[in-house]
Amino acid sequence: MMLFGRNTLLAAALFAGAAPVASAASDEATDGDAICAQAAYSMGLRYQQRSAEVAALQRQGFALATLRLERAIADHEEGANLAIITDLDETVLDNSVLLARDMQACHDYTTWDTWKHWEREGEPRLIPGAADFLEFADEQGVDIFYVSDRYQENEADTIASLEALELPQVSKDSVMLLGPPKAERRAKVVENHTLVMQLGDSLHDFSGEFADADLEGQRRLVEENAERFGDDWIVFPNAGYGDWSEAELDAWDAPLETE
Repeated sequence: MMLFGRNTLLAAALFAGAAPVASAASDEATDGDAICAQAAYSMGLRYQQRSAEVAALQRQGFALATLRLERAIADHEEGANLAIITDLDETVLDNSVLLARDMQACHDYTTWDTWKHWEREGEPRLIPGAADFLEFADEQGVDIFYVSDRYQENEADTIASLEALELPQVSKDSVMLLGPPKAERRAKVVENHTLVMQLGDSLHDFSGEFADADLEGQRRLVEENAERFGDDWIVFPNAGYGDWSEAELDAWDAPLETE
């Protein structure tokens, strides 16, 4: 999960016109009333939750992670105490039903004021491929750390959710939630382990440098660290939320013409 400011996209009407939003938002549109601003999330959420392409990308990411982990194991001697770190939300867990519910109620989920309730009582789905990959890591004797910005006060609920999904190596020691910055939690893992892989949907999941940079700085850091992506940094798609949400779009400057 990434925390960021309120999205003020003005393209709600365009999105809703191309793919009408269900329930409250679409009802308002048919009545001729103003479409709620949160309707602008609909295209991204449809892609994230329903597209076959996202499912393919997620499986592809975990397939690549498995190959890279096999290589990392082969490259290290026994006793190296290997570990991987994975984010949870939109990397291992699919929370899109919460986001869709909030959007349909014209509520801005990027304020994160509905997230605690979801952590306590929600039933997230597994991202395709996540369970098989984590089971493989566990079978190979690789330690798994779940480093997430879910709320520490809901630690017991998050652990219960992970156990209900039958994920391996779930404990109070391996589930590291919001408190110290992720960089500090990652450093804690490295104190006693050889960290060979990180998985996440946000660049903040890989290095504290990304957390301190603006969007252009993040793009520059991606270029500087290009060799790590697809190697020991495995990124998963998340069209629901992120630092990019308020970025201005480049547009063709020619007048609109239709034929």
